[in-house]
Amino acid sequence: MVDDVDRAVREPLEIFPVCHHSPASALAMARRLREKQPKVVYLELCEDMAPLLTELRNCRLPVAVQAFAGETDGFPADWAPLSVIAPITEASAEYQALAYALDTPGVELVLVDRSADHVFQWDPRHEPEPRRAESGEAEAALHGEAVGVEIGDLRPRFAELEEHLLRHGRVRHWSEWWHQYVEVPLGSSDHDTYRQVMFLIGSLFRRLAPGDGDRVRIDEDRERYMWTRMREHLAASGTDPADCVYVCGAFHAASRVEEFGVAGTAGAFSISPRTGTTWQYGLIPSSNAAIEAQFGLAAGSVSIAAAEWTKSLKRTRVRPYRLAGQDGTKRRAPAKKTAPAAPAAIAPRTASPAAIAPATGAGSPAAPDRLSGFLRRPPVLDGLDEAELLGWSVDIVRAARSNGYLASTADAIAVFETSLLLAGMRDRAKPTPYDFQDAAVTCIEKDAVPGRRDVRRLVESMMGGDRVGRVGYEALPPLARDVHDRLAPLGLRLQQRGVRRALLDMVSRPELRSCSDVLWMLRRLLPHGAARPVMGERRLGERSIQESWDVALGTHQRSLIELGYEGVSLEQVLEQRLRRDAYGPQATTATVLAAVEDAVLYLRGGRLADELGAHALKVLAGERSVDGAPEVLRRVRALLAYYRTNEPELPVWIESFVKTGYAHYCTLLPTAFRDEDATVGQVAAMLGFLFGMESLALSLGCDRAQLELSVAQSHPEEPAKTALLWAARVQLGTLSRAELRARCGELLDNPLVVPAYPRYLSGFVHALEPVPGLADVVVEAVSNAFGRLPDAVLLPWLPLLITTLRSGAAELAPLLIREAGRIFPARLEELDAWVPPWRAPSVPAGSGRAVSGPRGVALLAARPAACDAVAELLGCDGGWAAPGTAGAVPRGAALAARYPAACDAVAELLGCDGGWAGSGAGPAGAVLTARHPGTTEAVDALLADA
Repeated sequence: MVDDVDRAVREPLEIFPVCHHSPASALAMARRLREKQPKVVYLELCEDMAPLLTELRNCRLPVAVQAFAGETDGFPADWAPLSVIAPITEASAEYQALAYALDTPGVELVLVDRSADHVFQWDPRHEPEPRRAESGEAEAALHGEAVGVEIGDLRPRFAELEEHLLRHGRVRHWSEWWHQYVEVPLGSSDHDTYRQVMFLIGSLFRRLAPGDGDRVRIDEDRERYMWTRMREHLAASGTDPADCVYVCGAFHAASRVEEFGVAGTAGAFSISPRTGTTWQYGLIPSSNAAIEAQFGLAAGSVSIAAAEWTKSLKRTRVRPYRLAGQDGTKRRAPAKKTAPAAPAAIAPRTASPAAIAPATGAGSPAAPDRLSGFLRRPPVLDGLDEAELLGWSVDIVRAARSNGYLASTADAIAVFETSLLLAGMRDRAKPTPYDFQDAAVTCIEKDAVPGRRDVRRLVESMMGGDRVGRVGYEALPPLARDVHDRLAPLGLRLQQRGVRRALLDMVSRPELRSCSDVLWMLRRLLPHGAARPVMGERRLGERSIQESWDVALGTHQRSLIELGYEGVSLEQVLEQRLRRDAYGPQATTATVLAAVEDAVLYLRGGRLADELGAHALKVLAGERSVDGAPEVLRRVRALLAYYRTNEPELPVWIESFVKTGYAHYCTLLPTAFRDEDATVGQVAAMLGFLFGMESLALSLGCDRAQLELSVAQSHPEEPAKTALLWAARVQLGTLSRAELRARCGELLDNPLVVPAYPRYLSGFVHALEPVPGLADVVVEAVSNAFGRLPDAVLLPWLPLLITTLRSGAAELAPLLIREAGRIFPARLEELDAWVPPWRAPSVPAGSGRAVSGPRGVALLAARPAACDAVAELLGCDGGWAAPGTAGAVPRGAALAARYPAACDAVAELLGCDGGWAGSGAGPAGAVLTARHPGTTEAVDALLADA
């Protein structure tokens, strides 16, 4: 390890080792940059992300630089989408280097790490899942499933080594060990000491990294890649290596590859070309919790690091670098022209003169030894830390009171003393934020958490909380800027996090209709919660005149930015997604019809809807199952209703779809009745399509005989499907309602069939979808079962009946309930005298016609006003005759005698061939009946069936 340190120190191109999100690294970086003022900064970051770094000044940190590829070319298709992110916080060395290079004239920033394409080229795809911290916050998922790339991922890869360090350091997790034994001591060290310590730690972790050979190979390839790029740049630009600085992780700084150094050999390493994948780049918001979750850090560690960064700046008075115009940073007054304070390096008590000599700079052949003194130096507890601990104790008590805890001043004193006690028990000279956190939990949190947050979360918030970054308007992709511009009439601060309520009155402000269209498309494209309607709806043929929305675009800024990678406008992205859904390998007819419906709802239909509809026709013709029949039926009905009410004529594709669907489902019907995998609901949906679209299909040239033949060839074995087939035959006229009632009665009379009777009822209920006119028969079947079966038989299958109807026909239950409400009496006292319609005595078909008296005019006599209104409408000015007047003219038959052609046409339609009777035959009201006696029989038969 000493050899590794000496090799890195002697390198002419100064290597600056860092650890990710380390305040000590950031502090040392700011010091060294102000001291050295290098002309070239080589940074360990994906080289293809360089053009985007200038946009950081338009963002509020933390943010992440992202490379995104929605489609792959050269990678397996199941890897898509590909995403690589590199989070950046203010308390990080990489941000200091970026700010210095971007805002200092004459300084060149060169990113030397592998590109995002090479990240996936070298990905073996068999590594274990990355460690993720336990967190219930939504901010922990800001990075999604992106691959994280950071500068200086420094953590032991030897599990026994990490366990040893944690146990002997008396800490709980790695973040606490690093803070106690590296972060705090290095915060006040000089440049040479910092470099040598980081080289030593990197060499230690690198040499004690057994096991995963693929990971070690990738690390070495990255080092070869970076040194190759740096040598290429030095050769091309002619820059002196002494004027450069190489910022990389300490793990890579102590490299042993033969390409290491300016004078390293090229070896056999060659950089492979990139694949054909098209990468898009942007900035997405990040957060402390997201960084901790992705890189396996302890919850709250990044917030504590930010607090340590602020404290170190106050103590050392080092001026950090910040990008000009950086959002979220404080404006500093111009600094006085004074010499910068030298770093407070404490000389070791046993150090040799060479050890305390000033640094000779990078590239010197004999660097002074700083490790010995650093490792022997004890930590010092100064007054500033004690005052800070006292302030923390007061602040946590105040925060606990605000969250419902019964905390007092005595608790603040207890937290202060307990922090010192825990630090002493853990062999520490001063309490760390983690000691303070444990002390606060011990002294304040007793039995339960009275509010939403526990004490541990309160401490994290007090230390700085989970800071969430924000990407400025200028750094957003065109689509996101277009969304903000189109929603500007709402007058909301959409960039801020949280929910904003938008009220849209399209009557008084017609310009808000375009805002409504944007919000509905955002609801379709973004995750749930980004745009949520509170009032108003958008369905086929319906548009709300007033709407209320909860909009949280600031919270879901990452999703909106990634939406911008797919196109330049919402309409373009929505069209691409609809096409992808419709033309995907797993697309079904229902999926394509859903895309057609969305095209009509959000894109006004037109060409896209016609194209997708024509594709739905092709998909339907190629399907050999009926799994999507219910969804197809529902969507075709909705589209037909929309086009019939909003368009002058039906589109060609939907006519062809109905015609093809009629023949398609007729062909599949016999197979579906026998198929055990086809549910009764799916078969009912097929019949609903055939019977519901029958009139349109027949008008387009389909043959009804095909449906009759298909039903005749169906022979189901399942009880529910058998009942469904009976209902279909009733609809076709091959089975009468009387025969259906008789079959239901036979089922109840057969004790072997009674246990399966609920399944028959389930089939009858599903039959209400294609044949809604059978609702009274279904009510009769259920009522007969409850009325005839004894309790010993009824009660065992009653739960089966309820569960069957609830799971399979819940949406048809309202129709059944309405029919039952129409048949059964409305009052309890009427129930005893009530006779069910199916048990009422039936009147023979030919009876009742020879009854004497004016039977035909009974209704006219009871309702004379209706007859007067019709007579006035038809121009009849005759008056009413007395009922008992002898020889009176048969006024009731005046209409039939006046218009005999109409009576003849009705008689011909009903198949009556009788002739006119004499003028004196029968009463006046029965003239029409006497003329065509078969008419009454036909009408009675129709009424009996109805």
